[in-house]
Amino acid sequence: MAANPSFDIVSKVDRQEVDNALRQAEKELGTRFDFRGTGAEISWSGEETISLQAETEERVRAALDVFKEKLIKRNISLKSLDAGDPRSSGKVFKIDAKVIQGIDQDKAKAISKKIRDEGPKGVQAQIQGDQLRVTGKKKDDLQAVITLLKGEDFGVALQFNNYR
Repeated sequence: MAANPSFDIVSKVDRQEVDNALRQAEKELGTRFDFRGTGAEISWSGEETISLQAETEERVRAALDVFKEKLIKRNISLKSLDAGDPRSSGKVFKIDAKVIQGIDQDKAKAISKKIRDEGPKGVQAQIQGDQLRVTGKKKDDLQAVITLLKGEDFGVALQFNNYR
């Protein structure tokens, strides 16, 4: 007897795509007329953190908007980016933006509860670390769960993979 059909719900971001978006934003900040002489910079400051800085609060917010634009063009959800508020650091303003990977326990429980309450009967969700495994008797039920979850906003970018 074959195993029941299943799929995984994950929240992962392709780091190479984020790096490409960062490089494009960096190039645009260097060439755009409205950023000349404002000290606008964007760079990695750690494994999952991006640092933006400029001489004024307005310019650092504009630099963040340029970066978000580049992420959208590369099909990366803005839910994967947690940008803080601008803070003054000496003569410059800085924003730290964290790239979010994985589904935390509270959100995983909310997703699991949603599947249990509104999903088709016989479909089960198991939390496995920072992802969920959904199993059911029929593939149609699993597709109904995917449709249900796409219609909800859990505050994280969800991807569905390993569909078997």
